[in-house]
Amino acid sequence: MAPDNDPKTISRRDMLTIGSVAATVPLLSAIPAHAASKAKSAPSPKQSGEAMASVKTVDGIEIFYKDWGARDAQPLMFHHGWPLSSDDWDSQLLFFLAQGFRVIAHDRRGHGRSTQIGSGHDMDHYAADAAAVVRHLDLRNAVHIGHSTGGGEVARYVAKYGQPEGRAAKAVLISAVPPLMVKTANNPGGMPIEVFDGFRQAVATNRPQFFRDLPSGPFYGFNRPGAKVSQGIIDNWWRQGMMGGSKAHYDGIKAFSETDQTDDLKAITVPILVMQGDDDQVVPYQNAAVLQAKLLKNSTLKIYPGFSHGMATVNADVINADLLAFIRA
Repeated sequence: MAPDNDPKTISRRDMLTIGSVAATVPLLSAIPAHAASKAKSAPSPKQSGEAMASVKTVDGIEIFYKDWGARDAQPLMFHHGWPLSSDDWDSQLLFFLAQGFRVIAHDRRGHGRSTQIGSGHDMDHYAADAAAVVRHLDLRNAVHIGHSTGGGEVARYVAKYGQPEGRAAKAVLISAVPPLMVKTANNPGGMPIEVFDGFRQAVATNRPQFFRDLPSGPFYGFNRPGAKVSQGIIDNWWRQGMMGGSKAHYDGIKAFSETDQTDDLKAITVPILVMQGDDDQVVPYQNAAVLQAKLLKNSTLKIYPGFSHGMATVNADVINADLLAFIRA
């Protein structure tokens, strides 16, 4: 459903349908049995020494990360969406580990197992925290993959750190929020600020219920006729969301909706794959993926008919195959 241009007519149901949130949850059945088998039997001598650890940032917070795979393998770093955690990427982490890559995923500040600090919930800090993880692990020739808010984090990281430091080889934006979500005079296709104010009110008054409503409905397209609803996916989305801090989630709404990343996109020259479903009810693709491809200097655009915002989970077989082809190209 497209947002009504008159903010006064926007209902709570409309907010849930068109709102901007970002995350996915594992759908293990989407991983081929042979992939799981390979992941279990992967040789151990060259495994990285810090499978589950954290790094301290310059402002003293701990960023939790996963680092799986051989140190000399090409690193793929995954950036999750609001309001979840690195567990968002379980389907991709296991799949690409089985393909011989080194896979890294971190919990954004205030989310998951990272410090629930009360400040720094903005794209600049998100990118700086990602850079801290990259430098700590000395990742080079890395591919950075971000979903929704994580896509904004990737764009800011690559433009400000990854490219200038020569560490980023490629990037992928999946159902990502750039260049700008909120409606302004220069961004008439954006959503009214009242939509995001509704998100803030929901987080402040009944976050647990809000975090049930989103995955149960528009996030995965479970509100569509004939949709195959997975209660496990819904429950896991809720679990990850409630692990994070309400202050991070509240402030993060401004970060993902009001950060203009036009200049970030224009600055990036490494190859970028832009992926989004045309039935994304959370981040409308015409004002996201289509504009991203126009602003980027070296992009490949893939629009998926009928796919939802959470396509990396519910359509993991298709998305993983396309990611692999892009990374290996």
